[in-house]
Amino acid sequence: MARRLQSVSRSRKRIHILLVDDHPLVRERLAELINREPDLVVCAEAEDRHQAIETIKSHRPDLVIVDITLKNSDGVELIKDIHSRWPGLLMLVVSMHDESLYAERVLRAGARGYITKQEATRSILRAIRRVLEGQIFLSEKIASQIIGRLTDAGSATTPEPVQSLADRELQVFELTGRGLNTRQIATHLHIGVKTVETYRHRIREKLKLEQPTDLLRFAIAWTHQAQS
Repeated sequence: MARRLQSVSRSRKRIHILLVDDHPLVRERLAELINREPDLVVCAEAEDRHQAIETIKSHRPDLVIVDITLKNSDGVELIKDIHSRWPGLLMLVVSMHDESLYAERVLRAGARGYITKQEATRSILRAIRRVLEGQIFLSEKIASQIIGRLTDAGSATTPEPVQSLADRELQVFELTGRGLNTRQIATHLHIGVKTVETYRHRIREKLKLEQPTDLLRFAIAWTHQAQS
């Protein structure tokens, strides 16, 4: 790849890992698994974007493990922010969200791998080591799908309509499905109310939904299915 990864410091006895997740029990479980390894250690934890940025500044971790949904912030935007500030910092996403929809997005944002929380207990250490070696970690299913899209562009398979949404549009769509109103979404994403309304209009156009109520019903149904 064109971008050369920053090599992990060999001067430390253990690789330092930052956990960014808004669920304390998830952080506790991941830390328990990681700290068992003689060469790995969780050096710090964070639950939102602000804490993550400040912790990276103070602790200088070798690897950041981040969820997509964070307290008062969005994980994909955090990944983009980290990648722009520290382009050599390795990132791995551990999330409950639909891998087929988010894996390619987080790779484009700057992460080096994606693993679902359901798989994390069995495969988190393998994923960490793959990323530390400078490789990409994805499930075989998703890796095959991405390769298929690259090699068979324009083939017979039609992508799910939601996949046509841009990253910010997808964030607004998902928050709509979680029951947040326009002002709440604006606060959560730190954008204006009118900007949210513009995104919702674009989403309706892309998904061919006539009325705002159609968008609400579709978003709630999709979010429920994605989380089940």
